[in-house]
Amino acid sequence: IRRELEARRVALAAKLAELMEPPEAGAGIGFGKRVGDGTTEAVERISSTLTARSIDQSIRDIDLVIARIDAGRYGICDKCGRNIPAERLEARPASVRCVVCAST
Repeated sequence: IRRELEARRVALAAKLAELMEPPEAGAGIGFGKRVGDGTTEAVERISSTLTARSIDQSIRDIDLVIARIDAGRYGICDKCGRNIPAERLEARPASVRCVVCAST
């Protein structure tokens, strides 16, 4: 699982770097009264910013999982100490609590 996570992290970091590139010189970004290239570019940048935030969170989640693997704590609930079911870890690999503890 660690190799898969590390490969995913590399891919996400590359995508994040791509999204963080500044706009081309002379690109007009603004909201005017008419829909035009500037408005379209501004909307695209807002969308890119939201995507970048999501990717950044995914990278942080991967780092958390890798740290838990290194500490021998991956798959163990932080609250009750029981094993987190494989189904939950498959759905949410960064889970630090079992379903019961996460819902309380």
